[in-house]
Amino acid sequence: MKQLLLQSDRHAVRTIVRSKERFHQVVPPNDLLQVTEASVLSMDDDSFLSCIDGCDAVGICLGHNGTFQGIYGNPRYLVRDALTRVCNAIETLKPEKKMKVVLMGSILVDNPDGSDPKRAFRDRLVISMIRALVPPHRDNEAAAAYLSEFIGKDNPNIDWSVVRPDGLVDGPISEYIVEETIHTEGLFGTSSTTRSNVAHFMADLIRNKELFEKWLYKMPVPTNVMIK
Repeated sequence: MKQLLLQSDRHAVRTIVRSKERFHQVVPPNDLLQVTEASVLSMDDDSFLSCIDGCDAVGICLGHNGTFQGIYGNPRYLVRDALTRVCNAIETLKPEKKMKVVLMGSILVDNPDGSDPKRAFRDRLVISMIRALVPPHRDNEAAAAYLSEFIGKDNPNIDWSVVRPDGLVDGPISEYIVEETIHTEGLFGTSSTTRSNVAHFMADLIRNKELFEKWLYKMPVPTNVMIK
């Protein structure tokens, strides 16, 4: 949200958050910022549609709470179901021009179109274990598949991109590169992506028409440039 406000060119920004209090500890109130405190899956249809109506783009950064209930309890498919609700709302609104949907995914998720290089056996084994033991990973896979296979490239109302950061770390905005596929060095390499760089890239995708067109219907992988 900070990056969107910095890049907004005086355009309004809306957000739905679980807690206004916690949100404003990070992002101060702003006359361009409209904050709705709610659960995306529990909002009534009219309230949810009003949050989407008139927007040029929707960025989705939902994740499961890191508690036992958050990981193993309901909703098991928080991200996919929220994404589905967003897309259904856009379909209902039928905007004059296509609305962008930018989803934050994970490097652990393969592109459903098969364009990623085949992972090493060790990586495939680890991901299979994560898929079996950590339900949020299945949620991330389902969300990517929903955009790739259900929304696809011919939807009259929705354009999309899925950002797949490498191992997330804290840190300031720094130099980063964006690649089209997963890294050949595998899951046990030294690559990482700061949350700030992910935010910067997602905001760029939303605001920069040429950049979004470059990554349209793709699943880019932003990675920090390692300083030697």
